[in-house]
Amino acid sequence: MVNLIWALLAIFGIVYAAFQGTMKEVNEAIFSTIDDAVMITLTMMGVLIFWLGLMKIAEAAGILRGLAKAFRPLVKRIFPEIPDGHPAMGYILSNMTANFFGLGNAATPLGLKAMREMKELHGKDYASRSMITFLAINTSSITIIPTTVIAIRMKYGSVDPTAIVGTTIAATCISTMGALIIDRYFYWRRTKGREM
Repeated sequence: MVNLIWALLAIFGIVYAAFQGTMKEVNEAIFSTIDDAVMITLTMMGVLIFWLGLMKIAEAAGILRGLAKAFRPLVKRIFPEIPDGHPAMGYILSNMTANFFGLGNAATPLGLKAMREMKELHGKDYASRSMITFLAINTSSITIIPTTVIAIRMKYGSVDPTAIVGTTIAATCISTMGALIIDRYFYWRRTKGREM
């Protein structure tokens, strides 16, 4: 649906520009935007490759396993429906670790695998409690190193691209706590409604 909306907006904008005689400005905007997009992608690619490499080193050194082990009791309390040793738990922990280091692009495939495992575990056509909770946490995820934003700030010549780290940690902690509180509130409301 979102793709259809974007396509209609683009078509409407081009047709409107053609009738208004501003196609030259539209073409200039398209090509300058493409140039910016390519440059941002190349800048981000370097930073993401660096951090993904660092994640691989951390994985080989056992740091990620240690983080996953440290977070396992907390994650188990957040996702009580998932049995011990289920593959979904491993994917959830890996996704959360990748998001923790600001690697949203690397976290996405892990998140999709976690959702697939939880769907198989649930076995129904609608989202389970764990799937909803995971989506809320994944969307708000606590981040200590916002690599994507740092890469964009570096591309545009920021004097101190890492100055946002402190505010990012505070903002993502608050957003994750808010997501968990709202998730638990609606779960409580839904189960209370079933009892009545």
